[in-house]
Amino acid sequence: MSHATVPGLLGKLSSPRDLRGFSVGQLQELAQEIRDSIVQQVRQTGGHLAPNLGVVDLTIAMHVVFDFSFDRLLFDVGHQCYPHKLLTGRAHLMGKLRTREGMAGFPEPRESSYDLFSVGHAGTGISTAVGMARGDTITKEGFDPSTNPAGRRVVTLIGDASIVNGVAMEGLNNAGTLKRQFLVILNDNGMSISKPQGAISHYFDKLRVSHLYGDVKKSAKRRLDQMPGGQTLRQAMHVAGEATKAVLNETAWFEHFGLKTFGPIDGHDLPTLIAYLREARDFDRPMVLHVQTVKGKGYKFAEDNSTKFHSPAAFNKVDGELDDEGCRVELKSEGRSFTTAFGEALLHMMERDPKVVACTAAMPDGTGTTKVLEKFPERAWDVGICESHALDMMAGLAKTGFKPFFAVYATFLQRAFDQAFQESALQGLPVRLCLDRAGLVGGDGAVHHGFCDVSILRTLPGAVLTAAMDEPSLIAAMEFMRTYDNGLSAVRYPRDSVSPRFASQPCPPFVLGKARCLTPELDVRTAHPDCIALAFGTPAIEACAAADQLRGELRVAVYDARFAKPVDRELIRAALEQRVPILTLEDQSVVGGFGSAVIEAASEMGLDAGLVTRLGLPDRWVYQDSRAKQMTEIGMDVPGIVRALRECASKRAGVAAMAVAK
Repeated sequence: MSHATVPGLLGKLSSPRDLRGFSVGQLQELAQEIRDSIVQQVRQTGGHLAPNLGVVDLTIAMHVVFDFSFDRLLFDVGHQCYPHKLLTGRAHLMGKLRTREGMAGFPEPRESSYDLFSVGHAGTGISTAVGMARGDTITKEGFDPSTNPAGRRVVTLIGDASIVNGVAMEGLNNAGTLKRQFLVILNDNGMSISKPQGAISHYFDKLRVSHLYGDVKKSAKRRLDQMPGGQTLRQAMHVAGEATKAVLNETAWFEHFGLKTFGPIDGHDLPTLIAYLREARDFDRPMVLHVQTVKGKGYKFAEDNSTKFHSPAAFNKVDGELDDEGCRVELKSEGRSFTTAFGEALLHMMERDPKVVACTAAMPDGTGTTKVLEKFPERAWDVGICESHALDMMAGLAKTGFKPFFAVYATFLQRAFDQAFQESALQGLPVRLCLDRAGLVGGDGAVHHGFCDVSILRTLPGAVLTAAMDEPSLIAAMEFMRTYDNGLSAVRYPRDSVSPRFASQPCPPFVLGKARCLTPELDVRTAHPDCIALAFGTPAIEACAAADQLRGELRVAVYDARFAKPVDRELIRAALEQRVPILTLEDQSVVGGFGSAVIEAASEMGLDAGLVTRLGLPDRWVYQDSRAKQMTEIGMDVPGIVRALRECASKRAGVAAMAVAK
């Protein structure tokens, strides 16, 4: 629908500036409209629910006080951006959330000038904000109350415990050296994606429940009286009431970074938020405003289970209305997932082998490790949004004789690549990486695709890289990794349901560097196929379907490659020596990926690498949509593979024609 047909107060906004003409009652009504809009849409399409519900009031207050068409707003954890998007002219895109035609689920500069960075990973907001603050200062565009009161302000909103991320710490350390306005708004909801971990989260827990404001308040008032506009802030504190009084705490944790700190204040009290943000807007030094919010605010089912409803699939209302106290909500089933299969396999492995340990980085539900954490609290850990630390810790456990499994999204592995290099591969330590969400991830789009894990890990000497095509092969890959002690190993699998196609067949164990033939009657070592589909991971299932469609036209031998490092050189040699073309398939970038490894192996053996055709993610960004549509876009669906196999087989015909001509 067009912007003009957006109902309610949202439809009356021509720009966020219009918010300044709204009464407090209208702003509160608008907040409910936004929450309703988010819930109704996520019910249909899935998406980030609880984190967005929690920042509605805060986002409205930010847009009332600042002009982000001019001022700088940087998000840290981009999954709290839906209210911001609805307020900045994109309400008409909400109906196609997380699709190419609609609204991206994360900040997206292609979509609006209000979004400054595509943001999908945690910890980056403060550092990029520091960079923009420094840039504006150099160009003399930055706000200064004395010399440039009309200049740009800089604000970063950080939430879901991203503050514990190492990059966020580095950003805070540098932000404290700024000599200008710089506001960090800490959205403290007592959660990360799941329950927050670590000493810093415990500090905020203590601050959150503390009622000993009295002594600190006296100190705060003395200091406020010495600040420009301090009387205004004191009045706002009085109006807010005891439950939402903020303090400027001399010994606050952020003060050690050189940032003055206000808070905590109530993140759902619009008048208080607006009053404090107005004061912070004109402060001439780096500042942290500590805001307490409720993740899932406004809907009891989301508040009570904010982990489950952090980023749910589409869900059903079972009875009652969504805001009723007795409402029951169920997620729509999408089949048995690789994540579930992995979690159960890891649990059974840890029951059998006391040397197996595991960890995740703030993603116990997302990686399927929740039950492991509950059953083995002494051998399994959630370290929070700290992937680099997690991999280093796993290396330490490997050094002491344990068998560590690190469950992490493929896209977040990039944040720990240096540790994979330095502390695992270089040391020859057997850290085991379990890469969920490998390949295209659907609605989360380019910021979350696991498109380069093979390319980066393949550079590490001694690394062994596997992929699972279904649940039995995932279990077999994990068992191989459990007993592989010569260095770093990894298994990748997508955000998808497991295929039952080969579930009833025995799954042979993984043997280092050996592929599995899925069409034994056409094995190139005993038969003469027209071409080979050599697939790494789940594309093997689609390759089998494509081969079925081509039966009678082409004899296609299909292999589950299993290993991207080392590749099956014996199979490659057998095929190319017979001049049988090979089509490699991978849900990964073709740049430096599995197909490149096959070409390199062929070249090293002096074979014709020109007979190898690669099919995978192209060297361009693939934006948000359903995973099925994304696979069709890049030619990795069954019809696309059929076309690629025909083209690949034509190379054999070309070779034969050249031989006749000679």
